[in-house]
Amino acid sequence: MKKVLIVGAGIAGCSAALALAQRGWQVEVIEKQPQWRFQSSGIFVYSNGLDHFRQIGAMQDLVEAGFPIASGRNVYLDQDGRHLVDVVYPSLGSPPAPAILGIKRAEMHRVLSGRLDALGVPVRLGTTVLSLRQDEGGAHVRFSDGGEASFDLVVGADGIRSGLRALLWPEVQPTYSGFGVWRSVHPRPPALVDKIMMMGLGKRLGIMPISPERLYIFGTVAQPRDTWFDPASWPETMRASFAEFGGPVRPFLDEISPDTEVLYTAVEEVVMPLPWHQGRVVLIGDAAHASTPFMGQGGALAVQDAVVLARLLEDGAPVPAVLARFGERRAPVCRFVQEASHRVGRAGAEQDPARHAQALQALPASAQAHVDDFYRQLHTLSH
Repeated sequence: MKKVLIVGAGIAGCSAALALAQRGWQVEVIEKQPQWRFQSSGIFVYSNGLDHFRQIGAMQDLVEAGFPIASGRNVYLDQDGRHLVDVVYPSLGSPPAPAILGIKRAEMHRVLSGRLDALGVPVRLGTTVLSLRQDEGGAHVRFSDGGEASFDLVVGADGIRSGLRALLWPEVQPTYSGFGVWRSVHPRPPALVDKIMMMGLGKRLGIMPISPERLYIFGTVAQPRDTWFDPASWPETMRASFAEFGGPVRPFLDEISPDTEVLYTAVEEVVMPLPWHQGRVVLIGDAAHASTPFMGQGGALAVQDAVVLARLLEDGAPVPAVLARFGERRAPVCRFVQEASHRVGRAGAEQDPARHAQALQALPASAQAHVDDFYRQLHTLSH
């Protein structure tokens, strides 16, 4: 059995571990956190990502743990709650996956870690890579817990501030996007069953069910570099940041209190040039191509990386050659998503009232075509 080390146990790392274990690799996962602890706000995954979760045996459990929107309906409103347009996202895969799934991040990781347990994949928490050297015999790793081991493949899936990337590609650094994202979790009213996006002046605010009982709201706002908020002030600051919004989000903003799950994140991205590998070591997920969140494709790109990598490794070619093909295959897809996300982010940050009004007026005629075109191009690049 070939041995692989997966560095990082987020979406990309767990997905890679599952995809490779199912193909007979001897998999070991390390995670720097001393306990399984992941951000507890929500995430949504479109059907192109869910179809790849199906390929690693996790989709059905994720659907059962979250809130699927089979209709794919995304309702667009202005900041006062007036209806602008409904857009329908596709249901891809065979059979078709749910068009949109909302799920709490902690639930997603519970499902993925449970799949690892079922396959007998060991996960060592509180462990990082201290050093790595390569020769014809493989990649030889020294760990922070004092252990050493050799592997046929090392996969860096340790996120936007990847420690493995810092060891081998120290020149590649995250860059600040100019945006902050606020998230909070709330009880879900029974009637709220769609994804909702509210288009404010220079801000966007979304509502997404994540379980039969819960939903989360998420808002983006332009912030200067190095803006910092004391976590104790997050509830008050989130309410103030979106005080002008009304309509269906108003009750959720009003109920935010110190007891509410609130999270603020300064959005960074990674645009790493090829190659994404050195010898037998490769980066995947946010470690190689973290994107701004405006296309909702971060989780999908991570699991797709894992499935594509595992599939390419099946042909038995030398690992470095496979890793080169992996980067060449995935880089155009990831760059396309990053650029599309930039365009949507810039449009949503428009501060001029006249241009904002024009954009809202044009939205009903163009929104569905933009979604359809995005998925058409994404499909072409991915195949």
